[in-house]
Amino acid sequence: MNVEVTPLPGIGVRKDFPLVSARRRIGIIDHKDGTIDLIVSRPGNPDVTDQIPLDAREATTLANLLGAPQLVAQLQEEQREFGELTTRQLPVRTRSPYDGRPLGDTQMRTRTTVSIVAVMRAGHAIPSPGPEFIFLGGDVLVVVGTAEGLAAAATILTDG
Repeated sequence: MNVEVTPLPGIGVRKDFPLVSARRRIGIIDHKDGTIDLIVSRPGNPDVTDQIPLDAREATTLANLLGAPQLVAQLQEEQREFGELTTRQLPVRTRSPYDGRPLGDTQMRTRTTVSIVAVMRAGHAIPSPGPEFIFLGGDVLVVVGTAEGLAAAATILTDG
């Protein structure tokens, strides 16, 4: 898909692309002050028909919603031949006992035998985080393991 990037002097950068299933374009305006607007327009017409301002947390949540499922789908496809292994997304909630703490504090692998293969943060995949990696509320962990291990990992992230 071809993303059109348009500098907006004094404002920031517009990034958008045409939707295949509809006669619209969708994208964002990334403002110089760090704010982001979700935008909708019509092909061939740069005027924005709908604009939704997002704060940093909302933008991160949306990016994780859009990015994590694609990564999980790819991992599931690659691991289909292993039968009992499953890939799952586990959120780190703001009130999680591990919000602001390193991955190593969870002792996740020792306690559950699951592996955290990536962390989705602000729409970016951080592959193979090490024990020193600091979790933040809003992170989405991409975890591989058995169904039992994944359930135990979810409990650890929620209850400690």
